[in-house]
Amino acid sequence: MGRHVTEDAVRQYRSVFISDVHLGTKGCQADLLLDFIRHMECETLYLVGDIVDGWKLSRAGWYWPQAHNDVVQKILRLARKGVSVIYVPGNHDEVVRDFIGVHFGGVVVARDAVHETADGRRFLVTHGDDFDSVVQHAKWLALLGDWAYRALLASNTLINRVRRRFGFGYWSFSAFAKTRVKKALQFIENFEQAVADEARRRGVDGVICGHIHKAESRMIDGIAYINDGDWVESCTALVEHADGVLEILEWAKERGRLAVPEPVMLPAPLAA
Repeated sequence: MGRHVTEDAVRQYRSVFISDVHLGTKGCQADLLLDFIRHMECETLYLVGDIVDGWKLSRAGWYWPQAHNDVVQKILRLARKGVSVIYVPGNHDEVVRDFIGVHFGGVVVARDAVHETADGRRFLVTHGDDFDSVVQHAKWLALLGDWAYRALLASNTLINRVRRRFGFGYWSFSAFAKTRVKKALQFIENFEQAVADEARRRGVDGVICGHIHKAESRMIDGIAYINDGDWVESCTALVEHADGVLEILEWAKERGRLAVPEPVMLPAPLAA
């Protein structure tokens, strides 16, 4: 039986994890993120990197509409109201890593974090770019890929305008490509394995990350791997319920849906 809520109900969570918002870019789905923030309350909010796109803002073509400013103000307001807000920077907002340990209006900046769920499991929280060999060893190639990704998003916008006119829902060409192109699949698999290996090295039960814009939750050799997705294409967030259940919300699909499916409990890690 699903959890029945009204469309405008405020949802209560113990913790919320969001990443890859990319404020400062035209691809950012700031309005949907604002809608999500308005409809949730939590004790702890993790900003898991690439919240602001410093790569884009450092180049010509400044883009910062009111909705992007509203996202920042909403997050700061949550911190003022007592929500523990932990900012784990990524590669696009790496400049924030110069302020590890600093508090900004109640927001704490951390290189990474360990989150303990209500049922006692411990998760490494990290953006994930440290485990991306392209970002670490060939930044020029990462920048080129970033440009190509934005071009793909622009064409995707045009495609979806046509789809909406004919009554079809949102379709992501980028997500489609990630699941069809062999090299993309291999990159994602290598990334997931590397992040899971780091969690094992740290002695925790799992890892929560972002970076690759692909929401996922699965077990990798006894380690719970969870990626909270992004707010450019999938508009997803990871939420923890009061009992420790972890659930990936696809907010673009959730809006307007009255019956919210029961979250699936991630299995406990296998005994060593």
